[in-house]
Amino acid sequence: MMGKGQKLYSLAKTIIPGGTQLLSKRPEMHLPDQWPSYYQKAKGVEVWDLDGARYIDMSTNGIGACILGVGDPEVDAAVCDVIAAGTMSTLNCPEEPELAELLCELHPWADMVRFARGGGEAMAVAVRIARAYTHRDVIAFCGYHGWHDWYLSANLAAESALDGHLLPGLDPMGVPRGLLGTALPFRYNHIEELQAIVECNPNKLAAIVMEPIRDHQPTPGFIEGVHDIAVKTGAVLIIDEVSAGFRLNTGGAHLLYGFQPDVAVFAKAVSNGYPMAAIIGRKSVMNAAQATFISSTYWTERIGPAAALATIRKHRKDSVAKHLIMTGERIQKGWRQSSLRAGLPLEVGGIPPLSHFLIQGNQSQEAHTLFTQLMLERGFLAGKGFYATFAHDDEHIETYLNAVDDIFDVLVEAIDHGNLSERLKGPVAHSGFWRLT
Repeated sequence: MMGKGQKLYSLAKTIIPGGTQLLSKRPEMHLPDQWPSYYQKAKGVEVWDLDGARYIDMSTNGIGACILGVGDPEVDAAVCDVIAAGTMSTLNCPEEPELAELLCELHPWADMVRFARGGGEAMAVAVRIARAYTHRDVIAFCGYHGWHDWYLSANLAAESALDGHLLPGLDPMGVPRGLLGTALPFRYNHIEELQAIVECNPNKLAAIVMEPIRDHQPTPGFIEGVHDIAVKTGAVLIIDEVSAGFRLNTGGAHLLYGFQPDVAVFAKAVSNGYPMAAIIGRKSVMNAAQATFISSTYWTERIGPAAALATIRKHRKDSVAKHLIMTGERIQKGWRQSSLRAGLPLEVGGIPPLSHFLIQGNQSQEAHTLFTQLMLERGFLAGKGFYATFAHDDEHIETYLNAVDDIFDVLVEAIDHGNLSERLKGPVAHSGFWRLT
């Protein structure tokens, strides 16, 4: 029997292209035909669907935005104050320079800040600034950096160019063919691939764009090599902190790994579920923003900066990063222990606050789908990824890991009997970008 959420999503697919506004929130990415799809309320790590069923979010918690947990009282209080005072005016809100000063204090190498309201658009702003500063076109990138033309143009050259950067199957349809050859991928810890891009594009490199960390620790010499190439070519080094930022420390993870960027970009965790993004950088580079047109009405609203100020202050005051790391480490340890005991071939990766696992074998996606189905039946929103929040406590972790322990046994039994697919109550979850019909 379909619940209210599944029925509403069936309607949504007929009136919203793609069904949702974010690929990662498509029910097909989790548990087709069974995922609750919509929530009526959420608090901390608890979520209630449209039928009133309560779940514990042991998944991505707002796709990494709710670093403190949904509805943190300190952040919400700051937001309510500015709502009462008025969120938009002909004049600018005073929280903007206050937040800019705080971000520069946390990152002493940075001198100036621009704001946006989402990670993808903030990355597009950073790339525009780099191209304006260098008067060049080519971007060398590593990792996932959003949906804008500059990034998807990598797939104009090869349809699989972006497959190794988190989301396989991204189609460049609608991206101008004139951007062919302007965005070129290299893999983390493969400095030789970045060197090859430079050799094939002499005096054309506008920027090197990369995350500071994702799945693997940097190998010796990699960070230094990237920095040397940026200096020698005059390219702007842009560090994408949209995912990693504020997970390992109060600020950017690049501070822990020795990166010396020209620009860094933040979103998601910086404001605990309220739309906000920041592009910080060296004055010489950031001033190029005045030579090109970068402007948007709703980048001047007041809620985002107020939420960011409250989030960052609480993050530093309460040592939130320490809690995130310990929570993630416990989850990763639990996955490994349960998989070894059950005999389930499992690969665990990611920095602890952004953990994930991969069930190995030729029916990997079926196994992941069954895992999500069985966890949902036990009251958990759960998949192969876990993003820690400050609201996750011992009880959440223990009850989750107990359920994981039991379900890994079920998965092994299903694999041994060859009936994984038969145990699914719906289709197998999508593993990348698929066009919905």
